Amino acid sequence: MSWKLKEMLKQRLQNETGHYIYAPGSRARMALIYPNSYFVGMSNLGLHIIYELMNERPDTACERFFLPDKKEAEEYQRSHTQLLSLETQSPLQAFPLLAFAISFEMDYFNVLQILALGRIQPLAAERGAMDPIIIAGGPCATFNPEPLSLFFDAFIIGEGEETMQRFMDAYYAGLAAHLGRSELLQALAAVPGVYVPSLYVHEEDGQGRTTAIQPRDGAPATVRRQWVADLDAYPAHTVIETADTEFNLYLIETARGCGRHCRFCMAGYCFRQPRNRSLPALEKMLQAAKTAGKRVGLMGAAISDYPEIDALCREILGDGLSMSVASFRADSVTKELVDSLAASGLRTLTMAPEAGSVRMRAVINKGIEEEHLFHAMDLGIAAGIRNFRLYLMIGLPYEEMEDIDGIIDLAVRLKDYMEARGNKGVLTLSINPFIPKPFTPFQWVPMAPMKQVEDSLKRIRTALRSRRNVEVIAESPKEAYIQGVLARGDRKIAAVIYAAHQMGGSKAFKRAMKAAGLRMEDYLYRSRDKEEIFPWDTLDMGFQRAYLYTELEKAARLQPTVKCFAGCRRCGVCK
Repeated sequence: MSWKLKEMLKQRLQNETGHYIYAPGSRARMALIYPNSYFVGMSNLGLHIIYELMNERPDTACERFFLPDKKEAEEYQRSHTQLLSLETQSPLQAFPLLAFAISFEMDYFNVLQILALGRIQPLAAERGAMDPIIIAGGPCATFNPEPLSLFFDAFIIGEGEETMQRFMDAYYAGLAAHLGRSELLQALAAVPGVYVPSLYVHEEDGQGRTTAIQPRDGAPATVRRQWVADLDAYPAHTVIETADTEFNLYLIETARGCGRHCRFCMAGYCFRQPRNRSLPALEKMLQAAKTAGKRVGLMGAAISDYPEIDALCREILGDGLSMSVASFRADSVTKELVDSLAASGLRTLTMAPEAGSVRMRAVINKGIEEEHLFHAMDLGIAAGIRNFRLYLMIGLPYEEMEDIDGIIDLAVRLKDYMEARGNKGVLTLSINPFIPKPFTPFQWVPMAPMKQVEDSLKRIRTALRSRRNVEVIAESPKEAYIQGVLARGDRKIAAVIYAAHQMGGSKAFKRAMKAAGLRMEDYLYRSRDKEEIFPWDTLDMGFQRAYLYTELEKAARLQPTVKCFAGCRRCGVCK
């Protein structure tokens, strides 16, 4: 045991407010684990929500674990210390229930690193009666848990507020009944929204493609994604305040889900239907933000779509607070919102057209036109905001070189527009390779070849190099293509992740694929047949495959889909 590590964790705890610590032995222990650094993890609102819900139970003491940063990792290695919790500096092995919150595919490798640091058996099939039950939730668990199926006993599918309460009730009931490990997992599988991968057999053909998924031992044929009907019943805001975080903000969620039907967006499909929190509920959370004295960070899929956004802005500034948003839709942004952001000291206004050409925005059903972008820029310039950022994707389905040139042309015209109005600020293009995701209309399509994406990125950089105050930043294509395999991977990919971990981590992924006799190209560049069984087909998001495929066909025909509206029954989520 390293006393230096304990002191480092105690110091971090002292710099926080809002955490829970219970007397040893007074409650059953649960570990809540974010598979990345404390700095990154403490900006994850889902972590705050589950942490508070679990600690508000009368039977549970929930403590946090994070991937150690470089300095901490060196001390863990030097001292041979097991991974310690933040709250009581207890070893991970002391916790009978481990719950991971997983938001990003590249954190899959960190999951195994954390288990290794905690000296926990990583393979679920090899864990015995004395080993912990290990579960995972979050977006990655919801849309495709199969690449993690070797490591986890169960997954929480969908929004976790209600499901986790039912899960914990079933878990404690199973312990009280002295159920063995397999019997306990069967009992947990009966909870709506809980997926136990060991209770399903995946059959494949000679080409390694899934041909059938068979439930066993009484497991349900499908696991339905759970969602919270009344968001006001579950406040979503910063619980633990710390300055040592990626977003030093008091986070407040305004809404959940999105009804815009952007065809690339997993969140718009897996978390449908769109739901808004009431203004009184948000005002109550603002009072806590006022006490904290922090800038408010509004969270939601489309902040500007919140129906009372102007009133909310007035409430925030009227309370003497400032505010921030990650981005907004240019077609619904209001003067009040932009002025409020400017008054809060915002220096960069971020918009997400996703594509530069009219044709590509029709393909993805973005619903943003150029006049919306110019209007939003007008509002920003008038409010004194100097800099603007665009979120864009390359390698989208049906993309042609003219669409890449459309990005260049749009950037040039927007920058000219800024300068014509006396604004000499920076225009930033933040560009990411498109990754097809499960449960979207593009789950059937291949990723664009890496060379095509690299060439497109080079073309954009070269064309804009001479423009002063135009910046192009981009995600690494190599990392994006690993994400592409992980996003639509099957159970064989779990074995590859395990092998890559033993070889050193994510950088060994391609070598591990080759060693397993698998080709990344087969996962990345293959068009899926209309009736193909996907590895994630055990899960039910509430809508039919036929609906998604119709949206794919409409994308090819450049046909729009109108946003969700009252009384709509198109996708099947709203009964």
